[in-house]
Amino acid sequence: MGSVRKASAWLGLVDDNDDERYYDDDYSEGTEQPGDAWVTDPRVKVASEAAEEKDRRIGTVTPDSFRDARAIGELFREGVPVIVNLTAMEASDAKRVVDFAAGLIFGLRGSIDRVSNRVFLLTPADTEIVSGEPAQHRSDGFFNQS
Repeated sequence: MGSVRKASAWLGLVDDNDDERYYDDDYSEGTEQPGDAWVTDPRVKVASEAAEEKDRRIGTVTPDSFRDARAIGELFREGVPVIVNLTAMEASDAKRVVDFAAGLIFGLRGSIDRVSNRVFLLTPADTEIVSGEPAQHRSDGFFNQS
Protein backbone atom coordinates (compact mmCIF):
# COMPACT_ATOMS: atom_id res chain seq x y z
CA MET A 1 0.00 0.00 0.00
CA GLY A 2 1.43 3.36 -0.98
CA SER A 3 1.86 6.18 1.46
CA VAL A 4 -0.99 8.22 -0.07
CA ARG A 5 -3.30 5.22 0.23
CA LYS A 6 -2.21 4.63 3.84
CA ALA A 7 -2.84 8.26 4.71
CA SER A 8 -6.25 8.15 3.00
CA ALA A 9 -7.13 4.96 4.90
CA TRP A 10 -6.01 6.51 8.17
CA LEU A 11 -8.20 9.56 7.50
CA GLY A 12 -11.09 7.28 6.63
CA LEU A 13 -11.38 8.45 3.03
CA VAL A 14 -10.94 4.94 1.57
CA ASP A 15 -11.52 1.41 2.88
CA ASP A 16 -8.47 -0.24 4.38
CA ASN A 17 -8.60 -3.78 2.97
CA ASP A 18 -4.89 -4.35 3.47
CA ASP A 19 -5.40 -6.74 6.42
CA GLU A 20 -6.86 -9.39 4.14
CA ARG A 21 -3.53 -9.88 2.39
CA TYR A 22 -1.87 -10.92 5.63
CA TYR A 23 -4.58 -13.17 7.00
CA ASP A 24 -3.39 -16.75 7.30
CA ASP A 25 -6.15 -19.30 6.69
CA ASP A 26 -4.12 -22.05 8.34
CA TYR A 27 -4.12 -20.27 11.70
CA SER A 28 -6.05 -22.28 14.25
CA GLU A 29 -7.60 -20.54 17.19
CA GLY A 30 -6.91 -21.85 20.69
CA THR A 31 -3.90 -24.11 20.12
CA GLU A 32 -2.20 -22.98 23.31
CA GLN A 33 -2.93 -24.74 26.55
CA PRO A 34 -3.89 -22.64 29.60
CA GLY A 35 -0.70 -23.64 31.47
CA ASP A 36 1.65 -22.76 28.61
CA ALA A 37 3.87 -19.79 29.26
CA TRP A 38 5.86 -17.86 26.77
CA VAL A 39 9.46 -18.91 27.28
CA THR A 40 12.41 -16.94 25.98
CA ASP A 41 15.90 -18.12 25.25
CA PRO A 42 17.46 -19.04 28.64
CA ARG A 43 20.60 -17.12 27.69
CA VAL A 44 18.57 -13.90 27.63
CA LYS A 45 17.88 -12.34 31.00
CA VAL A 46 15.42 -9.63 31.82
CA ALA A 47 17.27 -6.40 32.60
CA SER A 48 15.90 -6.14 36.12
CA GLU A 49 17.02 -9.69 36.99
CA ALA A 50 20.52 -9.10 35.65
CA ALA A 51 20.76 -5.77 37.46
CA GLU A 52 19.61 -7.33 40.73
CA GLU A 53 22.18 -10.12 40.42
CA LYS A 54 25.02 -7.65 40.00
CA ASP A 55 23.68 -5.16 42.57
CA ARG A 56 23.34 -2.49 39.90
CA ARG A 57 20.03 -1.02 40.92
CA ILE A 58 19.08 2.52 41.85
CA GLY A 59 15.72 3.24 43.42
CA THR A 60 13.75 6.41 42.80
CA VAL A 61 11.04 7.50 45.20
CA THR A 62 8.80 10.54 44.85
CA PRO A 63 6.79 10.55 48.08
CA ASP A 64 3.47 12.36 48.37
CA SER A 65 3.44 12.30 52.16
CA PHE A 66 5.53 11.09 55.07
CA ARG A 67 3.77 7.71 54.85
CA ASP A 68 5.80 6.95 51.72
CA ALA A 69 9.07 7.12 53.68
CA ARG A 70 8.83 3.40 54.36
CA ALA A 71 9.55 2.66 50.67
CA ILE A 72 12.76 4.70 50.96
CA GLY A 73 13.83 2.78 54.05
CA GLU A 74 13.10 -0.65 52.58
CA LEU A 75 15.12 0.03 49.44
CA PHE A 76 18.00 1.53 51.39
CA ARG A 77 18.13 -1.40 53.83
CA GLU A 78 18.53 -3.73 50.83
CA GLY A 79 21.67 -1.80 49.87
CA VAL A 80 20.08 0.02 46.94
CA PRO A 81 21.04 3.67 46.36
CA VAL A 82 17.86 5.77 46.46
CA ILE A 83 17.07 9.05 44.74
CA VAL A 84 14.44 10.88 46.79
CA ASN A 85 12.49 13.57 44.95
CA LEU A 86 10.66 15.77 47.46
CA THR A 87 9.40 18.40 45.00
CA ALA A 88 5.79 17.16 45.21
CA MET A 89 5.63 17.44 49.02
CA GLU A 90 4.72 20.17 51.47
CA ALA A 91 7.77 21.75 53.10
CA SER A 92 6.96 20.38 56.59
CA ASP A 93 6.56 16.80 55.35
CA ALA A 94 9.67 17.12 53.18
CA LYS A 95 11.66 18.11 56.27
CA ARG A 96 10.38 15.03 58.10
CA VAL A 97 11.44 12.78 55.20
CA VAL A 98 14.91 14.37 55.16
CA ASP A 99 15.17 13.77 58.92
CA PHE A 100 14.10 10.16 58.37
CA ALA A 101 16.70 9.78 55.60
CA ALA A 102 19.37 11.26 57.87
CA GLY A 103 18.53 8.63 60.49
CA LEU A 104 18.75 5.90 57.85
CA ILE A 105 22.16 6.94 56.65
CA PHE A 106 23.45 7.35 60.20
CA GLY A 107 22.15 3.94 61.28
CA LEU A 108 23.36 2.11 58.18
CA ARG A 109 26.58 4.15 57.74
CA GLY A 110 25.57 5.52 54.34
CA SER A 111 25.74 9.02 52.95
CA ILE A 112 23.31 11.63 51.70
CA ASP A 113 23.99 14.12 48.92
CA ARG A 114 21.85 16.90 47.56
CA VAL A 115 21.41 16.42 43.81
CA SER A 116 19.28 19.51 43.21
CA ASN A 117 16.67 21.56 45.01
CA ARG A 118 14.65 19.07 47.12
CA VAL A 119 16.21 16.01 45.43
CA PHE A 120 18.60 13.83 47.44
CA LEU A 121 20.72 10.75 46.79
CA LEU A 122 21.05 8.22 49.60
CA THR A 123 23.97 5.85 49.11
CA PRO A 124 24.78 2.76 51.19
CA ALA A 125 28.15 2.37 52.90
CA ASP A 126 29.57 0.13 50.16
CA THR A 127 28.75 2.56 47.33
CA GLU A 128 31.17 5.16 46.03
CA ILE A 129 29.93 8.30 44.32
CA VAL A 130 32.13 9.25 41.38
CA SER A 131 31.76 12.76 40.04
CA GLY A 132 32.90 13.44 36.51
CA GLU A 133 35.72 15.90 35.98
CA PRO A 134 35.01 18.50 33.26
CA ALA A 135 36.81 17.77 29.99
CA GLN A 136 38.97 20.89 29.96
CA HIS A 137 40.45 20.09 33.39
CA ARG A 138 41.51 16.54 32.64
CA SER A 139 45.21 15.86 32.74
CA ASP A 140 45.36 12.90 30.34
CA GLY A 141 44.94 15.05 27.24
CA PHE A 142 41.58 13.60 26.23
CA PHE A 143 39.64 16.53 24.76
CA ASN A 144 42.18 18.89 26.27
CA GLN A 145 42.02 21.95 24.04
CA SER A 146 44.62 24.02 25.95
